[in-house]
Amino acid sequence: MSKTQTSPTARDYAALDAGPWTGWLVFASITLCVVGAINLIQGLVALTRDTYFLVHAGDRLLLTDFSTWGVILLVWGLAQLAAGLGLNSGKGWARWLAIGVACISVIIQTLFLAAYPIWSVMIIALDMIVVYALTAHWTEARGGL
Repeated sequence: MSKTQTSPTARDYAALDAGPWTGWLVFASITLCVVGAINLIQGLVALTRDTYFLVHAGDRLLLTDFSTWGVILLVWGLAQLAAGLGLNSGKGWARWLAIGVACISVIIQTLFLAAYPIWSVMIIALDMIVVYALTAHWTEARGGL
């Protein structure tokens, strides 16, 4: 071994061993960023086009008007983006934020099943995959980042 070459470190081996789990972590972070961006767009639409989210029940969604719902979606989208971007750096706080955001999203999407069943089921499925990705083998996955 020459002087310029160094022996592999424990972190190098952890990165090799954590390949598939690191991939799950990257998948979770990308998914959170994409869904967060969609929520930001939906929030802007709710603020600018009152009739876009109108359902047969009337002009109110859940227990609030569309402007309030738009602000909620904007804040929610920012939280998802923060969690997704934080996950790419391997931060523990981002993991817990992402798990919390995904679990709350599942609960919220159940409220929309009657109005938007296909969309709600898709988001619930993605959220559960994100929770799985963040809870299965976190130590190995984080070592690969």
